[in-house]
Amino acid sequence: MPRRWVTAVACLLALVALACEEGGAAAPRPTRGSTAPGTGGIAALGDSISTGFGSCLVLTSCARNSWSTGDSLRVDSHYRRLLDQEPALRGRAYNHARPGARAEALAAQAERAARDKPDRVTVLIGANDVCRGGVEAMTPVKRFRAEIDRGLRVLRTERPKARVLVVSLPDLYRLWEVGHTDERAVRAWRRGICPALLANPTSTDPLDRARRATVRERITDYNAQLAAACKAYGSRCRYDGGAAHRVRFTLDLVNRLDWFHPNAAGQDKLAEVTWRAWGRAT
Repeated sequence: MPRRWVTAVACLLALVALACEEGGAAAPRPTRGSTAPGTGGIAALGDSISTGFGSCLVLTSCARNSWSTGDSLRVDSHYRRLLDQEPALRGRAYNHARPGARAEALAAQAERAARDKPDRVTVLIGANDVCRGGVEAMTPVKRFRAEIDRGLRVLRTERPKARVLVVSLPDLYRLWEVGHTDERAVRAWRRGICPALLANPTSTDPLDRARRATVRERITDYNAQLAAACKAYGSRCRYDGGAAHRVRFTLDLVNRLDWFHPNAAGQDKLAEVTWRAWGRAT
């Protein structure tokens, strides 16, 4: 291979490495320029949405674009907004979310986050309880609530003074509505993206329509349980009031690889609409 091509390939790989975070890391990756560890800061719990999955150049986590703990200039994350108010928090952003995580993973994430001693914790989880397989594989609502309660109980026990923000699940049905007529999205979804909702995305068969309606109802039920669990937690927890769910997602807010996960603009939008909920915390 000519030397100039070797150089070009090396540069491209370097750019990819800079753009993407290590989604499979065993420990959270604090913001660059970290100060010595200490009490305070913000931790993210949840799934691939909070890891910034697919928001860089490839389908992997890109934590710097996270709506919650990211430090990228492309996303005005909760961490960056807090940093504007309190510069001493620099480096105290911890992302314990993991791609593929379901509600049952929340307690273990909360335990790891508690060791970082954050003053604020965001929770966005449940999409994989819907999307891990067909409709029959969706987590039952009662079990979902039990797992959310278990995870929040860890936070209340280990970090009783921390403020907790529970975020509603985005409107995935809305994504199907705006994407099922786009050939690029349909091709991507046919690779197995959220089959409970997006299998046979162009079908008008009554069975497929009923399946989508079932998924839509399950997301509504999950959000109701998230709100109730947060209320039961006490005054240190705030639910976003459905703000994330009300975002009118368009294809301009999702990445061009799986046409499902938020891109940087989508992450920025999530940060914007959920940030207001902190103002109601006491």
